[in-house]
Amino acid sequence: MDYSFKSAWWMRNRHVQTILPRFFRPFHKVPVCFEELNTPDGDFLELAWAPQKKTKAPIAIILHGLEGNINSFYAKGMLNALSNHGFNTVLMHFRNCSRAPNKLARAYHSGETSDLAYLVQTLKQRYVDSPLYAVGFSLGGNVLAKYLGEQQHNSGLSGAAVISAPYHLSSSCQVIRQSCYGLYQKYLLDRMKKSFSRKLPTIQSVLPIDKNTLNNLNDLWQFDNLITAPLHGFKGAEDYYQKASAQSYLKTIQTPTLLIHAKDDPMLSTQAIPDQGQVSGSVKLAVSEQGGHVGFIGGKNPLKPQFWLEQIVPHYFSSLKVTDKSR
Repeated sequence: MDYSFKSAWWMRNRHVQTILPRFFRPFHKVPVCFEELNTPDGDFLELAWAPQKKTKAPIAIILHGLEGNINSFYAKGMLNALSNHGFNTVLMHFRNCSRAPNKLARAYHSGETSDLAYLVQTLKQRYVDSPLYAVGFSLGGNVLAKYLGEQQHNSGLSGAAVISAPYHLSSSCQVIRQSCYGLYQKYLLDRMKKSFSRKLPTIQSVLPIDKNTLNNLNDLWQFDNLITAPLHGFKGAEDYYQKASAQSYLKTIQTPTLLIHAKDDPMLSTQAIPDQGQVSGSVKLAVSEQGGHVGFIGGKNPLKPQFWLEQIVPHYFSSLKVTDKSR
C-alpha cells in the first residue's frame, strides 16, 4: 500500500485540514466500557475499551493528544477503525484527562512514559497470547516515540504508529504561540486551565498558585514554566522541553514504527519534521507535503471525506501481523 498522503482538493489549506475534521462527525460515537487501573503510586489511569472482538485478538492502545480524551474526533475514529479490523482497542486517558481528576499532585506531560510502560506491562500479563500495538497522536505520539526509544528491544509492542508528534517541543511551542493569530494557543490553554482548575487544591499542596493566577495565564510557554515543569520535577519550561522531546530517541527505536507527519503542520515547527538521518532502521517515514495537524483528510467528494489515518494505520498494523506469522 502507498504510504504517501494526497490531500483532498477542497482541503489543501493547513488550517482547514487541522480544524475542520472535528466537525465532520458531530454525532459519531463509539460505545466504550471504562476501567480504572490503579497505579503503583496510589493513583489511577482511566481506560476506555471498545467492545472486545475475540479473547486472543491483537490489542491496540491509543494515546490522545494534549487535553484530548475519548471524545476527541481522531481518538473515536481510530478506536472504531482498528476495532473494525479485528483489534481489541483501548484508549488510555493521561492523568487528569479522564472523567474524574487524578488523585495526586501531578498530571501528565509530553515526556511522561511511565504510565504507558505500566499499561503495557499490565496488558502483557493479562493477555498473554495477544500481541500489542500502539498509536499516538500529537503529544501522545511524542510520549509513544520516547517510550519506544527508551525501551528499545523491550517495548513489549509488536508495532506502533506516531502521528503529528512535536518531536522538538521548544520550537513547536513557539509556533503554537503565533500560529493562526494565537487561535491554537488559546484553544489549548482554555482546556488546560479548565482541567487543572478541577484539582487546584491538590496542586496547591506543592505549587504556590491560586485560581486567579491560573485563569490569567494566557501564554503556553508561561503555563509550562510555572505549572507543567515544576509540577513534574523540571527546572523550567526549556528544561522540560529539552528532556521531554522525543527527537533524540527516534534513532534507538527497535519496534516497527510508522511515523506520519505533514510538512505544513500549523502547530509544529520545521525542526519537528523527522528525516531519515534521525530515525532507526525500524522506522518507516510517511512525511507528506500537506495534511495539517492530525488532519490528513482525502477524497474527491466534500460530502464523503476520507479519513486517511483510519485506513493507513490499520493497514500498517495488519501488515506487521502477516510478517510475524511468516517468520
